Amino acid sequence: MFLNKIRVFLLISIHIVIFFITPENLKAKELKIIAGIAKVIDGDTILVNKKKIRLFGIDAPERDQKCQKIWLTISFFSFNKDYFCGEISTNRLKKKINNQFMSCKWKNKDRYKRFIAECFKGKTNINAWMVRYGYAVAYRKYSKKYVVHEDIAKKDKLGLWSGTFEMPWDYRKKN
Repeated sequence: MFLNKIRVFLLISIHIVIFFITPENLKAKELKIIAGIAKVIDGDTILVNKKKIRLFGIDAPERDQKCQKIWLTISFFSFNKDYFCGEISTNRLKKKINNQFMSCKWKNKDRYKRFIAECFKGKTNINAWMVRYGYAVAYRKYSKKYVVHEDIAKKDKLGLWSGTFEMPWDYRKKN
């Protein structure tokens, strides 16, 4: 009698587990990696194995976006100069990773069907690197993960933080 109760309990337990484990649940648990030679599209988007990848948690200036930095200081007067910060952001990312092997861990896709991912060149987290050196900003709307890196870039006045600029998401809204 006692053994029959155990068998029934085990049978019900197995059925419950099988019922709740669907192929979608299994897919959600698997590690999703895209690896291969990277091509840079812009400061926060790359192409790996013909898959467009948007770097998670960061936002870089648009390609045609202009920023300002101090060009000349005389006494207490400063003169600013416009420069294409989006182009610089893209070029720095190209210099760092273009035509090199990358490994990207992704969780989902955005409305443009791009993979949203953290990408690595060896052990270097490229998302963090872009923010740490001021070539992109932490995209707080989606993640706070890179805020610490942004704070360091601000403190050291690196990249975008060496002058003034409009946040990329504000620039996109206006243009």
